[in-house]
Amino acid sequence: MFPKEMEYFQAVVQTGSFYDAADICHVSQSAISQQIKKLEAELGVELLERHNRTFSLTPAGNYFYGQSLKLRRQMDKTVEKTREIARPRQEALRIGCFSGIQIDELSLAIAKFGQIYPDVSLSITIGSHEELYLGMEEGSIDLAINDQRRAFSDTYKNIILAQSQIQIEIAASHPLAQKEQIDLNDLENMNCILVASPKSQENEKQYYRQVVQIRSPFVFVSSLPEARLLILGAQAYLPVDVVEGSAWFDTTVSRLPLIRDGSPVYKNCCLFWKKEKAIPSLEAFARILLEQF
Repeated sequence: MFPKEMEYFQAVVQTGSFYDAADICHVSQSAISQQIKKLEAELGVELLERHNRTFSLTPAGNYFYGQSLKLRRQMDKTVEKTREIARPRQEALRIGCFSGIQIDELSLAIAKFGQIYPDVSLSITIGSHEELYLGMEEGSIDLAINDQRRAFSDTYKNIILAQSQIQIEIAASHPLAQKEQIDLNDLENMNCILVASPKSQENEKQYYRQVVQIRSPFVFVSSLPEARLLILGAQAYLPVDVVEGSAWFDTTVSRLPLIRDGSPVYKNCCLFWKKEKAIPSLEAFARILLEQF
């Protein structure tokens, strides 16, 4: 995909030897010499000054050598891009899931989708409410499973999957774990763990302080495993959104419904995607996920 005479010229300059250039190009030394003379004839200039068994670049040859390297890099990029365009692209679906939502249905939907659509690449991003919202706005996430914190927008397809209940994860050895449910007032003297990145910590704090009305001091971690280790090692608890029917098997951490003013605290667990971004694989995944509820 590159003129042979130019390739041979570069090899001679790089090795400093017609003999070595012939060796790496897998041709005879006379073929190398003939091709460079042909190149000089086509250009109408001398590129090399011959000195018995050695040579040096002429000013024109030095310029041509530098430009030929640029041309080769550009040609290599052009060839790679051409091949990339010709290759069949694997369709990708990027799903975002709120770090606080616990739903078994998602795993079932992912498994079923993979069986039906094996050619679609599926990726999952776990994040805070704001991170997922920004991901959809910026185009890095196609579909989000998130709790509802804003009024539904006409720009999005908004589907309520289920009503989730805020429950509290607490060490099974803690005295409060013996209760059937936990009142907000019981938690005031304990730290509340929230899973959030540094950028979304303030938003998460304000939501749980103002909307859920948690009055505990907040501690932030970056992942659920980290949060559960902190539960076991300190006087701390983790609020999670649990869809009815979700199983819980951890014997070291208990999960109890949160009660506020005598009543359970509920949220809407929703499915969101931008209407203009809808693609067949996205809508298929949404249907499969809805079937699980």
